[in-house]
This record gives sequence, C-alpha cells and structure tokens, in this order.
Amino acid sequence: MEETKTLTLKDRIRGFIDSFGVPRLIIAAFLLALFILAPFVGADLPTQISNTINRFCWNGILVLAMVPMVHSGCGLNFGLPLGIISGLLGATLSIELGFTGAISFFAAIVIATPFALILGSVYGWLLNKIKGGEMMIATYVGFSSVSFMCMMWLLLPYHSPNMVWGLSGKGLRTTISLEGYYSQVLSNFLKIQIGNFSIPTGALLFFALMAFGIWAFLHTKTGTAMTAVGSNPAFARAAGINVDKIRMLSVVMSTWLGAVGILAYEQGFGFIQLYMAPFYMALPAVSAILIGGASVNKATITNVIIGTILFQGIVTMTPTVMNNVIHMDMSEVIRIIVSQGMILYALTRKSEGSKG
Repeated sequence: MEETKTLTLKDRIRGFIDSFGVPRLIIAAFLLALFILAPFVGADLPTQISNTINRFCWNGILVLAMVPMVHSGCGLNFGLPLGIISGLLGATLSIELGFTGAISFFAAIVIATPFALILGSVYGWLLNKIKGGEMMIATYVGFSSVSFMCMMWLLLPYHSPNMVWGLSGKGLRTTISLEGYYSQVLSNFLKIQIGNFSIPTGALLFFALMAFGIWAFLHTKTGTAMTAVGSNPAFARAAGINVDKIRMLSVVMSTWLGAVGILAYEQGFGFIQLYMAPFYMALPAVSAILIGGASVNKATITNVIIGTILFQGIVTMTPTVMNNVIHMDMSEVIRIIVSQGMILYALTRKSEGSKG
C-alpha cells in the first residue's frame, strides 16, 4: 500500500512537472531564489514584491492582447504596436481636448476605440490576404507603423502646452507627463498600503475585468467558432463558419486590447512615451505569454498570468539584487540583458507556424 501511494505521489509530481514545464519551473525557482536572497543583500522585500505586482498589472493587458489572435490561428501578435499607437492617439487627444483626472483615462479609452477598430480591421484584412505568413507580416506592419508615427507625432496639429515642444510649439514631446491627468488612476484606486508593501487593487481589478471578458467571450458561440478556426480552419469552413470574418474579429480584439493595455501601462508609470517607444513593446508581451506556456496556436488566461508574473518578476528583481550584491548602479544594463535573454529564450520555443 505504501509503495502504491509513493508511486502515485511520484506520478503526480511527474505530471505537474510535465504540465508546468521544466524551463518554467527553473525560471520560477530562480525568481523565488531572488525573493529569498533580496533581504540578505539589503533589498527591501515588501517593496520588491509590490514592484512585481505593479509591473504585472501594468503589463498584463498587453500580454492578454495576444490571446484572441492565437485562438483564431493568426499567431502571435507582433503587430501589437498598431494597438499601442491607437492607445497613444487616445491618450494624447484626451489631453488635447481638455480632459483631466480620472475622466481623461476613460476618455482616452473611448477615443482610442475607433482608431483600434479601423487599424485592426485593415490589419486583419491584410493578414487574411496572406495566410501562413501572419507573424512575418505582423512584424513588418508593427515596425513600419512605428516609423510612420514618428513623423506624424511631429506633424499632427496638437496645441496643448503640456505636450508640444516649448520653443516651436509644434510636434509632440518624446515624454509627456500624466500628472494632473490619469497618472496612477488605477493603481491608487482602493490601494492597500501596509508599511512598504502595497497592493494596487484598482489595477488588479481592471486586469481581472479584461481577463474575465476575454474568458467569457471565448466561451460564447463566436468564441468557440474562433477556437475552431484556429484549431482546424478547413473543418470550421465546412461547418459554415466565415473563417476570414472570425480571424478579422480576433485581430480587431487584439488591437483594441493593445490600446487599452498601453493606457493601463502609462497610468502606472505616470507618463506617455511616443516615437520609438511602441517598437519595444511587442517582443516582451510575446515572450511573456510564451514563457507562460502558450504556443503560436494555443493560449489561455493562465498562460498570460503565469508568463507576466515570471517575466516581470525576473526583470524587476534581477537588477535590484545584482545592484545590491556588486554595490554599483547597473540596473538598466542588467535589465536589458535579462529582458533580452528572456525574449531570446521565449522566441526559441516558437517552432510552429500559424494555420492558414
């Protein structure tokens, strides 16, 4: 009997390792080791845990934006900058139109939505025309849209003194402060503060709302059709599903989530970054969901949560612990090395193409 119980326990452990994955266990163990080591090298553990939770909230929706396109078979959304640009247009126009405080955040979402719908529809139409090479085209679309907007941020007729360059009065600044607008609007809502430990309740609830919305949608008739299209487009077409329409819907949803995600990201950091900033947002989001256990053809909310926690936890904790160990401020260098290493690892797991 004892031998049977032992074997059962071993089988359970083996099953857990197989389901969670050895690489993710190693990353999780490394993150746990960083948290354990932090107090011994002089880092304040409650502060570091709070920073990790905050970064999870600020980046989670950008990672969540990967889910619809993966479910429809369009692959990983390397064209996320299109959604981010929609969000940036919503953010800057809400300031230009005179919205302030928490209202400016929700105004930014409303203003960003039509941009996301239009850009997402064009993006989806393009991906439908080039089935089988979605991620390559998405990468090109994402990068080229950032370059195009670098010119447009200088040419668009903004006039708000809080955003334009001071001397010329034309063109938007590279960084725009959100002080007086929606800085920390989610993070400070119902915030729990216990000493140096804080929980951004509002930001967590906002992420939970978005995640629940996607989960609920995927359990509707249309959401089930989206999963069917991603799993077997030929069977879905034979069942009477309009494959192109479903794929386009997934791209529009992903683009809109990217727009909302960058607004949640901005409120956390307290500023808007324009020009080349969106260029650097897609790869961390793609890497996070891959590290969480997703593939180019399958992704869940659980993958989003696990991947974002692991990615942001490592990126947050490693520079802090290393700085305290070597007593030098190399946080940005270490953060770049770690984040790029995580991205490289995640992308080597992408072995399948999307289904046409």
